[in-house]
Amino acid sequence: MKSAESMQRENYNVQHAGETAWIYVNDRFVPQEQAKISVFDHGFLYGDGVFETLRAYQGKIFQMERHLERLAASCDRIGLSLPIPQTRWPELLQESLRRNALSDASIRVTISRGEGEIGLDPSLCSHPTVVIMAKPIKPYPADYRHQGVHLALVNIRRTPIAAQPPEVKALSFLNNILAKHEASRAGCFDALMLNMDGCLTECTTSNIFFVCQGQLCTPSTECGILRGVTRDVVMTLAKEEGLSVVEGSFSLEQLLAAEECFLTNTGMEVMPVSQVDGRRIGRSCPGVWTVKLHQLFLSNLNRFVDG
Repeated sequence: MKSAESMQRENYNVQHAGETAWIYVNDRFVPQEQAKISVFDHGFLYGDGVFETLRAYQGKIFQMERHLERLAASCDRIGLSLPIPQTRWPELLQESLRRNALSDASIRVTISRGEGEIGLDPSLCSHPTVVIMAKPIKPYPADYRHQGVHLALVNIRRTPIAAQPPEVKALSFLNNILAKHEASRAGCFDALMLNMDGCLTECTTSNIFFVCQGQLCTPSTECGILRGVTRDVVMTLAKEEGLSVVEGSFSLEQLLAAEECFLTNTGMEVMPVSQVDGRRIGRSCPGVWTVKLHQLFLSNLNRFVDG
């Protein structure tokens, strides 16, 4: 007969299976209660740093090489030395999954300028701070997939390219946070952001697509968007199915007249959109191409995972 203590321990392990218990900080994995950074870290003080969010399917990481390339490019763009060789990242990411007993997971990599005296000069920091966290994937409610999500057209505009290069996935996310807060107050899933010219850009953490007259349309990088990894995969799949893909500058009116609309990012994959600013998109949701492209995404996962 099992003791009460033994049964409690087993129940605890079942209830907490997959929780993030080990976090990589700088040069080692530590228990999460020991995962701390200095109050003088410039990522905390100024948002000076970059990050990437990756996803694992059955222990295999989706587009790992592409994510790591973007991470390196972000570091290079802000003059931050990548402290870990590119060849070592796969080992660390897999170790993060193993230590946390995770198979389907989200992996967040954060690299800040590091600890230094107060001041904006990057030379005040001698060595970057590196953090890797893995956690279980939390599925979206089923009705999001079946009925679509609502977007709010917010007043906050996307940061201009000349102010902050969109290809840098920076820690300074206040622009997106303000937009998300505005959308939340409106009772919507997310915010749709325009650029300073009034053209469509993206949502706070996802790229946007819409289908109009047999074409799949999405804002181009020149509009001020982050070039999403899942965005590129979906465009590849669409072209392989014979759907014309157009990257360009689009107005809100063009989106509102679309036949269907969806969002993409690493976590949500392909998410249907049913309303924008209280106006319904298309006759039905999810649309034919939204469903097809999500099915193609899932059936082609083996093409796009590493490890």
